[in-house]
Amino acid sequence: MNVLPALDDFPNIDQTLFVVPEASALQALRPSAHAPRILLLYGSVRERSYSRLLSEEAARLLRAMGAETKTFDPRGLPLPDDAPDSHPKVAELRQLAQWAEGMVWTSPERHGAMTGIMKSQIDWIPLADGAVRPTQGKTLALMQVSGGSQSFNAVNQLRVLGRWMRMLTIPNQSSVAKAFLEFDEAGRMKPSAYYDRVVDVMEELVKFTLLTRDVSPYLVDRYSERKESAEALSKRVNQRSL
Repeated sequence: MNVLPALDDFPNIDQTLFVVPEASALQALRPSAHAPRILLLYGSVRERSYSRLLSEEAARLLRAMGAETKTFDPRGLPLPDDAPDSHPKVAELRQLAQWAEGMVWTSPERHGAMTGIMKSQIDWIPLADGAVRPTQGKTLALMQVSGGSQSFNAVNQLRVLGRWMRMLTIPNQSSVAKAFLEFDEAGRMKPSAYYDRVVDVMEELVKFTLLTRDVSPYLVDRYSERKESAEALSKRVNQRSL
């Protein structure tokens, strides 16, 4: 890391913690050889859930692009704070979140918003789990299905949540209007511009995951957090010396 020797024009900066970003730090010395690990979440438990069908179609595409996928089934997941963290479904979701290097969130739009089922899954994933931040620096792709005309309310809300969870949300996204017309009886998505967009989104997700997964700690390293960590360390050292 390149630390500037002096910052006379910035008296509020701790010079020992100020770092100039370097392109060389964005090149992994030992790139991962395993397949990108992608977790898929969907937001409906209906028997014929179009968000699940879209998520399954995305998983097929991801595997065809060389990724390893796992899908969380939200059935049986309790409401946030209505069960202990040790609940089997909560533990399963959190383990999957730690396993993943990227995620796909797919929600129906209900009453102009994502579903409660979708939000509950995200709410059960903590920002921090001990020293581990399960979502920070991981990639994220967003999709939604609508019963009527095309809308982007759910994906826009999910994008806000992705930022809050400190994820690298890719620019592209998918919104499938009148989803009941877009899947055949076997649950496979029919050919359409909507389908082509799903392919685009999954391709972009895999590329961003390959690009960032080995350098995500550097990408999300922040001055404010380095400063906070340094202050916490100083307090612990000073307390021990008393």
